Amino acid sequence: MAVAAPVARADTTVALLAAAAFFSGAALRICDALLPRLASDFALTSGAAGQVIIGFAIAYGLMQLVFGPLGDRYGKARLMCVALFGCAAASLASAFAAGFATLIVTRIAWGMAAAGIIPLAMAWIGDAVPYDRRQPALARFLTGMLSGMIAGQLAGGLFADSVAGWRGAFMTLSAGYLVVAALMVARLRSVPPSPASTPLGGPGFVLQLRAVLQVPWSRVVLASAFTEGVFLLGPMSYLPAYLHQRYQITLTTASVLLALYAVGGLVYALTARPIVRRFGERRMALAGGVLMGAGFLAWRVSPFWQLGGPIALLVGFGTYLYHNTLQVHATQMAPAVRGTSMALFAFCLFIGQALGVTLAGFLFDHVGATPVLLLSAVALPLAAWAFARALKQRADAG
Repeated sequence: MAVAAPVARADTTVALLAAAAFFSGAALRICDALLPRLASDFALTSGAAGQVIIGFAIAYGLMQLVFGPLGDRYGKARLMCVALFGCAAASLASAFAAGFATLIVTRIAWGMAAAGIIPLAMAWIGDAVPYDRRQPALARFLTGMLSGMIAGQLAGGLFADSVAGWRGAFMTLSAGYLVVAALMVARLRSVPPSPASTPLGGPGFVLQLRAVLQVPWSRVVLASAFTEGVFLLGPMSYLPAYLHQRYQITLTTASVLLALYAVGGLVYALTARPIVRRFGERRMALAGGVLMGAGFLAWRVSPFWQLGGPIALLVGFGTYLYHNTLQVHATQMAPAVRGTSMALFAFCLFIGQALGVTLAGFLFDHVGATPVLLLSAVALPLAAWAFARALKQRADAG
């Protein structure tokens, strides 16, 4: 019973972290369907409106280099509380932005604060949950984030087609952040402490980063995360606008279809344990890459808008076959500085997203959606194959 009590406390904390991840997931996807509304309200193209996503992603990525080392030194749960209150304030400020330039600034502040939630939560799980239970624990945590992504995708379309618009969407998220932040503060004293990081002398910030980057396998995982950000997260930001323009459907309908992407992730999260046991990491990564690439190709060639939803579900399932495998390895890149490891992982993922949104937005405005979709259809399976090959080489060497 003495052992069961800390495990139960850890499980309860994971549930609260999943609630924080719910609103973070919603924030990550809510602007996708809002881009046409923002473009209309501020007299911009959809590609130019994408700056609200680019600014958020760059700030999110860069601030990982701050939150990660600080989390290792001062406590991951404590910093997550600070980040949640920061998100509540920044999202409220975004709701009251008077102009597009101001909105970009507040979205940057929002991205800076949001950087301290999901990666630090995963790092905390990495500290508190043994490796043999970590894949299912991360999957449970992901259930919260994925549910938030579903809600964010749906809410983005609903708010885009409503009078409340993007201001109402951001105010709703602010209220949610505030509630979870208050619950997290109440829980803070009973959160089981994670193992202390190995002390690093001298300029600790640089040494903590070096401790991760000097490991060759870490560089493979980080490069894979960056590639995923460029060719998956970037192009996905324009999928609601693509479906809206190609099939002449409402943004609400497009958002409902694409919300099935997160449902596919939930299907993975609920079946993670038997999938990992039966297929293993290498085959999971390969299958995930094939499903993602096939999905982007299917979005391009499908003659019926109704197929957009089932395609999104398969792409979501494939994404988390691949992405959760990456995440598990990210938690083991440098266990002594796990917060910094997860911060670098998120940094690469979201800097990749910023580059991907920039590239996809330029192509979307000047060439059309076809090259955006086809580029992802080719790049994602290749990236997954390269990571699976690296996994095999590492297993053979070990």
